[in-house]
Amino acid sequence: MIKLFKTYLLLIIGGMFFNLIAGGTVKGVVLDGESSEPLRGVRVIIPEKKLEVFTDEEGKFIFENIEYGIYNLQFSLPLYKPLTLKVNLNDTVINLLINMFFTGYRTPVIVVTDDHPKTEFENMLELSYTLKDKELQKSLGQTLAMTLKSEAGISIRSMGPAPSRPVFRGLSGDRIILSEDGIKTADLSSTSPDHSVTVEPFTIERVEILRGPESVIKSPVTIGGVINVVRNEIPQNLPSGLTVKSGFFGESSNKGFLFSTVAEIPYSKFALRGEGTYRKTSDQSTPEGKLKNSFSETYNFSTGLSFINNWGFTGLSLREFNTAYGIPGGFVGAHPEGVKIEMLRRQYNFKLHYNFHFTLLDHIDAEFSRVYYRHTEFEKNDIIGAEFKVINWLGYVNLFHNKLSPLSKGIIGMSGELRNFNIGGFVFSPPSISKNLAFYINEEINLMKWQFGFAIRYDYNKIKPEKVIEFVNLDTIYTRIFNTFSLSISGVRKISKGFNAGFILSHFSRVPTIEELYSDGPHLAAYSYEIGKPDLEYERGYGSEAFVNYKSGKFYSMLSVFYNYLPYYIIHRNTGMINYATLLPVYQTQGVKARIYGLEAHSEIKITDNFFLNGMFNLSFGDIINYGPLPQMPPGRINITTGYSLNNYLIGISFEAVSSQKRVDDSESSTAGYLTTNLFSQYSFYTGKIIHNISLNIDNLTNRIYRNHLSRIKSIYPEQGINVRLIYKLYY
Repeated sequence: MIKLFKTYLLLIIGGMFFNLIAGGTVKGVVLDGESSEPLRGVRVIIPEKKLEVFTDEEGKFIFENIEYGIYNLQFSLPLYKPLTLKVNLNDTVINLLINMFFTGYRTPVIVVTDDHPKTEFENMLELSYTLKDKELQKSLGQTLAMTLKSEAGISIRSMGPAPSRPVFRGLSGDRIILSEDGIKTADLSSTSPDHSVTVEPFTIERVEILRGPESVIKSPVTIGGVINVVRNEIPQNLPSGLTVKSGFFGESSNKGFLFSTVAEIPYSKFALRGEGTYRKTSDQSTPEGKLKNSFSETYNFSTGLSFINNWGFTGLSLREFNTAYGIPGGFVGAHPEGVKIEMLRRQYNFKLHYNFHFTLLDHIDAEFSRVYYRHTEFEKNDIIGAEFKVINWLGYVNLFHNKLSPLSKGIIGMSGELRNFNIGGFVFSPPSISKNLAFYINEEINLMKWQFGFAIRYDYNKIKPEKVIEFVNLDTIYTRIFNTFSLSISGVRKISKGFNAGFILSHFSRVPTIEELYSDGPHLAAYSYEIGKPDLEYERGYGSEAFVNYKSGKFYSMLSVFYNYLPYYIIHRNTGMINYATLLPVYQTQGVKARIYGLEAHSEIKITDNFFLNGMFNLSFGDIINYGPLPQMPPGRINITTGYSLNNYLIGISFEAVSSQKRVDDSESSTAGYLTTNLFSQYSFYTGKIIHNISLNIDNLTNRIYRNHLSRIKSIYPEQGINVRLIYKLYY
């Protein structure tokens, strides 16, 4: 009996000793948090044991025979946010799923995700219409439009470098909504080609183009879209520590430079974000000489504070964008020495994201903003030619629900906007107040092999002139009220592995702007005498699009064809007449029956592990039915890019071929086609905890003379000549 007890005691002591010296296994997979692709070469460290491994081609790593205990696993990879994860190794094997995010994203480590999976339609939009990470840094330009100019379907409307704005498939103005973190920029860039976009592209983390049902919660113009820039000005996640993103941008064609710093500081459950940017450019150089009075100088800063908890986050932010820039002159209808514009946008935001954790209700988002916008146009000797002052109150509340058979997920929401519009100087439009109230539903449903999305939106709009002005060309002006509906349906079907086909059908509406209704006077900076039309109907039309896309491990391709029928389409058209009191061409607002149609193609292929080839093609046509071409339609464009990447190096060349545009409206000049060549390179490296990313690009390598068809000043000067762009970003 004593012998048996001794044996049992030895077994217990031996087991205790075995537990003390035995170990377990920690293994896992590291994925890109956005694309879900495995990340190779991630450095994984257990500092307590001075152990390190690197992930393989499948993103896998493993530590074996590790003593039981609590450890801090550290994950690092150039251009990705370093992560630290505390692991309690008290079992034989621990399996981890780790998502790492590009440094620009302030998202912490994710071990398990319960977010809604993306639909095939959302995946297609992300692959074809999202710019982020290295591609975003390589494309960074002086303005948002210049940053997006190589994207599918995008063209640039301009009047010099500073006031450039994106055009999508020939659609411009407020048919394309620009937003920051989901809130409209509320500037006047959509109303006139001389008005600049108040968005600084250098500090954004991602640009996305929302279309179809996705866009209905932001805009009733379903055939256009929403270009949303994401910078998370109100932090949504607690950073693990102080994070800093700083950088420099320089280019040779205008001797331009930029300095920028963004920092986030965590404290308890609070996150503070600050941003400051200064940009300055001289006059633009072209192959035919300097484009005089095309300078710009911009100050931009913001601060945001949020409280983050298990239920979500809430916070406040302030952004101020202050710029001064020149509009070139020196031709018929323009001021001989051009016009100087000073512009200020000051915006206050409040945001709430609250998670319900209910079976039916997922979360609610609410955001409210006040935007103060002032814009002054100076002629020679600092005489004010035009002045705009706009105060906007706007916001939305969106309720997100989970699966509610047969619906997969959806959004029910409402938005509103109150706009106080004042104008001065020698521009003759009455001060006006406009009100908008919208209700919308966006739902998704899976039916057999189809994924459907559908959205419907109702808008109430009231535009009330506050003061009666005697007009030369307009009859009595009066208050206008519009009730409009918009609808969009998308469907995607999986044909085979990686191969999908789908469609988008939509009905859209757009109410005329204050300027389209009530203008009657000179707008010198835009080189036009503008006449509105107080009895305009609301714009409306029907859109259709069919697409196919294919994605495998090393290949992606998309082809889309679209046709939009517009029974009432509002255009600002050159009449061919001259107002002899001002010597300005007369532009008249009118409603016409029109159509816009075309196609887009986009392909990416990884030829080897290091070589890649990308191609993009887009072509849009526009007609006034039974008359002739629509004005200001972009020509066709092909872009071919090839490059070589190895570890942290990237080098490549791209060619952009643009066709001539001879399908022009009356009083609109045609433009010739052209081919430009561009070089690009990137290099990333670590020094301690700091990531450095350097991009060097050479645009228009051959100094080719070419003219942008959508430029108001193409008759006097071509676009920029050879241009060297240097971009440096530091991440800590």
